[in-house]
Amino acid sequence: KIFVILAFTLFIQSIFVEVSGQIYVSPTGNDRFEGTKKKPVASFARAQELARQADKSKPLDVIFQEGVYYLTEEITFTHQDSRSSEAPVSYKAEKEGTAIISGGSKLSLTWKPYKDGIYVATIKGNPVIDQLYINGKRQRMARFPNAVEGKNVFDKWNLVKSDHWDNEAHYDSDGNDDPFDPNRIKRWNAPQGGYIHAMHASLWGGMHWIITGKTNDTTLRYEGGWQNNRPAKMHYRFRFVENILEELDAPGEWYHNASTGQIFFFPPENVHLKTATVEIVRLKSLIEFKGSKDDPVSNVNLSGFIFRHVARTFMENKEPLGRSDWTIFRGGAVFYDGAADCSITNCEFDQVGGNAVFVNNYNRKITISQCYIHESGASGVLFVGDTSAVRSYLVGYIPQDYTKIDTLKGPKNDNFPSDCTVDNCLITRIGRYEKQTAGVQISMSKNILVRHVSIYDVPRAGINIGEGAFGGHIIEYCDVFNTVLETGDHGSFNSWGRDRFWSPDIKHTSQVVSGNLSWINLDMVEPNIIRNSRWKCEYGWDVDLDDGSSNYIIYNNLMLNKGLKLREGYNRIVTNNIMINNGLHPHVWYPNSGDVFKHNIVFRAYQPAVMNRAIGVDGHWGKELDYNFYVAPEREMRKFTHRGCDKNSIIGDPMFVNPQKGDFRVQENSPALKMGFVNFSMDKFGVQHPKLKAIARVPEMPAVKTDIKFDTATETQKKYFWLGASLHTPVGDELSAFGVNLSDGGVALTDVPLSSNAAKLGFMTGDLIQEINSVRIKNIRDFLNFINSNKKEPKFEIHFIRNQIKSTITIDRIGELTQ
Repeated sequence: KIFVILAFTLFIQSIFVEVSGQIYVSPTGNDRFEGTKKKPVASFARAQELARQADKSKPLDVIFQEGVYYLTEEITFTHQDSRSSEAPVSYKAEKEGTAIISGGSKLSLTWKPYKDGIYVATIKGNPVIDQLYINGKRQRMARFPNAVEGKNVFDKWNLVKSDHWDNEAHYDSDGNDDPFDPNRIKRWNAPQGGYIHAMHASLWGGMHWIITGKTNDTTLRYEGGWQNNRPAKMHYRFRFVENILEELDAPGEWYHNASTGQIFFFPPENVHLKTATVEIVRLKSLIEFKGSKDDPVSNVNLSGFIFRHVARTFMENKEPLGRSDWTIFRGGAVFYDGAADCSITNCEFDQVGGNAVFVNNYNRKITISQCYIHESGASGVLFVGDTSAVRSYLVGYIPQDYTKIDTLKGPKNDNFPSDCTVDNCLITRIGRYEKQTAGVQISMSKNILVRHVSIYDVPRAGINIGEGAFGGHIIEYCDVFNTVLETGDHGSFNSWGRDRFWSPDIKHTSQVVSGNLSWINLDMVEPNIIRNSRWKCEYGWDVDLDDGSSNYIIYNNLMLNKGLKLREGYNRIVTNNIMINNGLHPHVWYPNSGDVFKHNIVFRAYQPAVMNRAIGVDGHWGKELDYNFYVAPEREMRKFTHRGCDKNSIIGDPMFVNPQKGDFRVQENSPALKMGFVNFSMDKFGVQHPKLKAIARVPEMPAVKTDIKFDTATETQKKYFWLGASLHTPVGDELSAFGVNLSDGGVALTDVPLSSNAAKLGFMTGDLIQEINSVRIKNIRDFLNFINSNKKEPKFEIHFIRNQIKSTITIDRIGELTQ
């Protein structure tokens, strides 16, 4: 009898769905209901079952009424959910922003005073609690040192934006804040289960460890640190610990004792625990699409939701991405793997613990549009393909074996994202836990379009492309600023090349590729285009093409602060851009690179790094660097005419229309027009969707400096000689060419003739000396002081950087430093 009633109910439900084309869901519904507006079902899972039973020849809307939908497990879409483009299924909020999809649980707790403003409650069962939300706001695990409002690095320190960092002064701090202080560790009764978060020693992202206990009363045991593809020690200063009871001493902090079931919380003054909504986080993912190339999940759309309460995943971020600096965890609040023609529209990703959206391996025509992504623990939107698709795939910052290189063009298979779009999205304050992150990350993918996206207040790049494979990406009408706030040596846009032809040995690479020019396009089968966008990096470069980034077309961009860096690579065409108060930074170019830089408005002379005989570049730089308009003294514009640069360029006032308001178009009678510059739109940058545009910030406009003064008497212009080699102190951005932390410094050997004593001892042009006999050498002054004080030493062990790798040479005599 029960079976008959159930069967009849299901039959009635299916008839209703077929007739109406709608299924209704409500937190106050009942999964035994038929899914009408008056009798909605209660759960996402039940709504999915009904959708699968519905007539797939007709479009279907699954409508979620206002409320919070706590998932017991992630929702998985498979081929059973697929539909045609004529009859898609849309899972949508009845009213945008009122249906919350949660990977957590709501708790009903009885709080009791504990001590010192802290309250305690007991949680039934034994849930794994990754995060705690009070009244919808994520709280902090008990930590040391405590967070400080307004700081950027781990919410505790501010980086000093200076080109002359000192390793003892490039942070601000107050008092003793070392979490590894033995006296502090001694206070911790049971630190196991706590976490250590630290910046990479060179500030190339962050790393994380879980504390497993103590080796003695003052020393921790821990494991981890695998979250960077160019691993290093943890930073000596930028680090903190969390999830330790004894450090629960600030409003907003909490601690969960899993063994006793107790949760401790120090409520801020405005939080009243008797009436507060208390939620915890359990799931690592909310919605997953699991299909395949032969049977993808098709035409399933998500719209109008808020996605919330997703666990942090920093300890699972282990997989290295080729030869980029990244490691990743393949997961996100919404995860696509084997889908086609699916979309996320008008959704908000609110404080999720890891990645917001991850598009993994084979996917086609996935669209993320009109979404608001903020406060995520890791990245915003990622497109990452399968390593099996890349020929001669390598992991790590290592050279290619040219005798074994695969010379077939393009990918080995099609197991990667292609023809996908991120459009009209606002992405801000991502990377709250993981620092090697980006608003949009692209790796081993093809033809990704990023359009009208605003990205700001992020720890590293706004948009990052991990390598050339497989190109065809278009970045347009984006507004990316306040980037690289917690790291260094990066850009608002950042890319690595490191394709098959590339190796860290710049000279060797250029020699091999010169006889195999077709190798340049083996991985990057179509050029990447960056156009009609606005960029402003706080530290680094506005646009940073690093380590072999090749085949880029860059035009109609407004760069507001740090200019453009082009490191070794081929065929970069840069035209019709405006670089306010800055210019082009050519780093370590290959001979016959084919690079073009013309019709741009720039404010400074080129700022080269290692552009010398280290790689055989004695004559011209690139294919054509000319017909540019300079806002600089003529001597600066003519500084590199001996390299074939700017013989036809001119200087003057560009006559911007209204730079204070961000309108850097030039007036009709501007002399810049004579150099071929063409005005482009200044009001289409960033998100254009009205609701998101209303809350999106825009960058602060810089004061235009038409009278830039250049110091011609600095140490960097003076010539010094040692053992027949010329040398100088690189500073600021130039140090990036050597792949070192800007605070470490060094003395660069700018020209080492083969006949010199330095060359006979094994030194080469481009080496960067950083240490002699355990004494740090940060500049010429340090080098001279060492020579004057240590001439009688029997041996000199010299540590230096070559091709971004540490090397050592031991010599018997230190020689003299002359000028």
